[in-house]
Amino acid sequence: MRPAGPRLEHGLGSRAQPRQAGGRAAGCRAWASPPSGRAKCQIRRGKGSVLGASGQPPRTCAPCDVMSNRWRWPAAPALLPPAPAVVLLSWPPALLSMKVFRRKALVLCLGYVLLLLLTMLNLLDYKWHKEPQQCNEPAPARRAPSSPQQPHFQPRSDIRSLYRPPAPPPRQRQLVYVFTTWRSGSSFFGELFNQNPEVFFLYEPVWHVWQKLYPGDAVSLQGAARDMLSSLYRCDLAVFQLYNTAGAGKNLTTLGIFGAATNKVICSSPLCPAYRKEVVGMVDDKVCKKCPPQRLSLLQDECYKYHTLVIKGVRVFDLAVLAPLMQDPALQLKVIHLVRDPRAVASSRIKSRHGLIRESLQVVRSRDPRIHRMPLLDASHKLNSKKEGGGGSDYHALGAMEVICSSMAKTLQTALRPPDWLKNNYLVVRYEDLVVDPIKTVRQVYGFVNLLVSPEMEKFALNMTSGPSYSSKPFVVSARNATQAVSAWRTALSFQQIKQIEEYCQQPMAVLGYERVNSPEEVKDLSKTLLRKPRL
Repeated sequence: MRPAGPRLEHGLGSRAQPRQAGGRAAGCRAWASPPSGRAKCQIRRGKGSVLGASGQPPRTCAPCDVMSNRWRWPAAPALLPPAPAVVLLSWPPALLSMKVFRRKALVLCLGYVLLLLLTMLNLLDYKWHKEPQQCNEPAPARRAPSSPQQPHFQPRSDIRSLYRPPAPPPRQRQLVYVFTTWRSGSSFFGELFNQNPEVFFLYEPVWHVWQKLYPGDAVSLQGAARDMLSSLYRCDLAVFQLYNTAGAGKNLTTLGIFGAATNKVICSSPLCPAYRKEVVGMVDDKVCKKCPPQRLSLLQDECYKYHTLVIKGVRVFDLAVLAPLMQDPALQLKVIHLVRDPRAVASSRIKSRHGLIRESLQVVRSRDPRIHRMPLLDASHKLNSKKEGGGGSDYHALGAMEVICSSMAKTLQTALRPPDWLKNNYLVVRYEDLVVDPIKTVRQVYGFVNLLVSPEMEKFALNMTSGPSYSSKPFVVSARNATQAVSAWRTALSFQQIKQIEEYCQQPMAVLGYERVNSPEEVKDLSKTLLRKPRL
């Protein structure tokens, strides 16, 4: 019984050849000399041997070429031991297939590793030669169609480039926040930026925070308002979805943003064909509401195209809330503080009391109960009839003025002794100066934010302050008479209400240059101005 395992094969035959002493195979004798004449090759028992021409074996044993039947001369006598026999192993088919599979798997893995390395090198090369587009390093500024697009030439990398003047540094993106309060003329002031073709303007975006987190008080919502502004200044408009009041699973569109119906970017091409951004003129909200709603990602793409981004808000009460944004070197935020006579603000709030009752409640709720509060000088005004414009809404409108003026006093005290982060980044604008001398004020504001005043913008500002009368419709931007806009409160408020507001707001009024009145007759004397030069 032959044992299992690989078979050993030696030499030319199928059996192992026995060897004699001296390393010669059996059957091969020691012949003294090679055969003379033609040798005759024979095969005996599977072994090669040689017979001479006479039929006798030669003197020297020489192997014969069995396959070709030709004589092969023997090699020189072996001085080294014979080479070891070649051992061939016959593997079972299962093992051979496993071995092939492993080789193929190894080659496949090496191919994947090489592909991964090439992909990583490609990404590194792309990142090195082309940096990613960020909000603080935006794409080239949006140009008005009236200015021709300049061709872009790729510079050649030769020695001549060493003698060319260096390329100008990229234009720094300008971020602006209009810091104000309700009924301060902020809607008209915001239109000075909304109409500019080079400005991306957002109207009251923090409104979404207050609506989503209602009934939170005004002070507790300051942090959420700052976080939202930080995202918007980086053109991350997806933050609107976090405060979407439409319900879970519903995506907010461009027309769902507060103030979208009058926003020039949303109502103009390419988002809507109704208007053109480069044409200065008011937007009709009825026309804009017919625009197709677009995804916020498209509006975000438009945001990247502008060098100047302006946000107007009335729901940030303390300038210190914006300090982290102003200190951030990636933002370099500038603040325009729009102020108005607190008595005119209170009068306008009472006129629009029903539209602001919800906000007034949130503001009044933020008052610190530990602080001793001044009593109302005219406690009966909240009991007046609705026909006379009284009621509880008047009480909340005047009560909110206490919180507004208190926060305004803190901001003005900070501005009088500005820290480093506020220097050269803060500008106070009085609404009265804007409506009395709009051209001068617009030039001052545009110069602060590095914008050029076009003749169309000067004409727009002049027309908006030269209207026939003072509009009685709140929340509507229209042309108004400047004189009536400044002094309308003097005929709308009672003397007791005026004194109440002056008690609440005496500190900011003194800094901003608003004189107090001493008698009802002085209030009614419209020929006497109550404005003087502000301390800021």
